[in-house]
Amino acid sequence: MYKVLVVDDQRIPRELFKMIIEQADNYELLYAIESASTAYIYCDKYDIDLLIMDVLMKDDSNGLDAAERIKKSHPEVKILVVTSMPEVTFVKRAKAIGVDSFWYKEVEKEELLTVMDRTMEGESVYPDEQPAVKIGNIDSSELTARELEVLRELTTGATNSEIAEHLSIDITTVKTHIRNMLQKTGYANRTMLAINARVCGIVIAK
Repeated sequence: MYKVLVVDDQRIPRELFKMIIEQADNYELLYAIESASTAYIYCDKYDIDLLIMDVLMKDDSNGLDAAERIKKSHPEVKILVVTSMPEVTFVKRAKAIGVDSFWYKEVEKEELLTVMDRTMEGESVYPDEQPAVKIGNIDSSELTARELEVLRELTTGATNSEIAEHLSIDITTVKTHIRNMLQKTGYANRTMLAINARVCGIVIAK
């Protein structure tokens, strides 16, 4: 019987995960908590086999930060990161810190229980691609990697010169990328572009 800790600040997903676990024969839910900041305490105190954890929490704790800490002290704990945010850097960082599997809420074709089973069998299950979401007149998949980098900086309120400095590119290049994104999305200005990018979760300011 695999012992599971669920970490998610949203009630509906948390209840869904609890229901899936309680209906499965080979899993036992130990706790379901709302903050990633204390997840390591539970791993220290209890024999956790599988940790199912969201990325962004209302208290500003971060599931990937927690996963990195837990993997260093408890490498035997399997970690399955779940999120509804299509932020492109989440998957990259999850792989880098040793997260076992990654699952997108609501859009993944494979059921969560199947991913859990495969993870506990020693597989590393990751999505083939990030989900595309609507931003203005286009899908997020139509934005280039560099445009997304500029867009992430834009959501922080950075000026063109600050973006150029942070990304080590020319300020003219920054202006070109912003102009191209405005043309693609149809937004009237950079503020509307930044707000909608943040709302739909394409980029999360670091």
